[in-house]
Formats: sequence, structure tokens, C-alpha cells
Amino acid sequence: MTIATILLLFTSAFLAGAVNAIAGGGTFLTFGALTLVGMPPITANATSSITQFPGYITSTFAYRDEIARSWRSAIALSVVSVIGALGGSLLLLSLDNPSFRQIVPWLLAAATIIFAAGPWLKPKASTEKPVNSKVSVVAQFFTSIYGGFFGAGMGIMMLAVLGITSGGTYHHLNALKNLLSILIAAVAIVIFVSGGVVAWPQALVMIPGVALGGYAGVWMARRVSQTVMRVIVVAVGVALTTYYFVTG
Repeated sequence: MTIATILLLFTSAFLAGAVNAIAGGGTFLTFGALTLVGMPPITANATSSITQFPGYITSTFAYRDEIARSWRSAIALSVVSVIGALGGSLLLLSLDNPSFRQIVPWLLAAATIIFAAGPWLKPKASTEKPVNSKVSVVAQFFTSIYGGFFGAGMGIMMLAVLGITSGGTYHHLNALKNLLSILIAAVAIVIFVSGGVVAWPQALVMIPGVALGGYAGVWMARRVSQTVMRVIVVAVGVALTTYYFVTG
């Protein structure tokens, strides 16, 4: 890696961590940067998943009190999240780069639309229903397949699904989403590492950047509106989608 590549990857990771802390959508930045330096899409996707993992852990730790009160009721969702993530990540590894390359622009377009619609998909406080209902379990299974396969926009998608099928306060749902995100990401990482598709030098450059960006994001959240960050992330998503469609 050149110095310029290291700086680009670290900066994108730092911004991804900050964006995730403020509005979400950091995957667009890390995946985009890895693509920009010429990494094949499957490797870029797997490496991006690795870099996002520390943020899931810190976010879940912040909700430890909520999780301690409700983790037993989420066992069924946890189980299907692991199974779905396993299926999604194995599906990714079953493809070659040209095949995945053809799917990427459609995935990016869908993820960008989901992220742009985030304010309307954000669940409103409602009466809490059992999170282990059949509808919740089935919906979470399909969400986790997507998370294991690609992952961009997964958090917003999961919040919307949980809000519709389970209800409850935003923080209750966000805590549950963070816990399930850890499980999905952990399974995907194990599969990607065992499949040998992770670019470790680039990942080791980006992981500290994501961690520092996540910490700085708390400071930035008090000074930069979520709307501004959301517009930036959507613009990156649109640019990436256009690039993949045009060069496909």
C-alpha cells in the first residue's frame, strides 16, 4: 500500500465511524474507499464488514442495561440471525467476483433508497409486543440473510422490521438491533475469514480509524445535524451506485 492509499483508507474509516455514530451508513464509505483502491467487490465487502464490527460492539455496550432486561425474549431472534447470516455469507462466497459485481449496483441502489428513507422508516414508540412472534422471527431471518450477504443499510432495515413486528420504544428496538447486528457481523466475519477473502493489511489500517471516528462522532453529533450527514451518505451511495452501473 502507498501512503496515499493508507491515508484514504484511514480517513474513510474515520468518517465511517463518525457517520455511524451520528446517522448510520458508514458502510458506504468503507466499501467505496476499498473499491476505489481497486479491491475486488467480494473482498471489499468482506473487509468492510470486518472494519464495522468494533462499532457494533461499542453501540451494544452503550445499551447494556436495555439488553440485560430483554435478552431472554430475543433468543429466537438471535438464533435465526445466526442462521440467516450464515446463509447470506455463504451465498456471497459461492459467487465469483464478476457475478457479485453484476449484483452490486442493485444492492447499492436498494441500500441507498432504504437509507434515504430512514427518517420515515424510523419506528415510533408503540405498545411493545413479544419479539419472538412468528412474524418477527421470519422477518428477522430474511433481514439477517441480507446482512450476511451485503449489509449496507441493514441497521435501518432491521429497525423498521422490528418496529413493525415487535413495537416498543426506539431505544428498546435500537438496543435489540445492535445486539442482533453483532451476531450477524460475527458470523459473517468467521465465514469471510475462513474463506480467505479478507484483505487484512487494509482492514488493520481501517479498524483504528473506525474506532476513533466513532468516538469523535459523539463530539460531532453535538455540532453537525443528522440531516447534513444523511445527505452526505446518500450522495456517496448515489455516486457508488452510478459508478457501478456505468462501469458494469
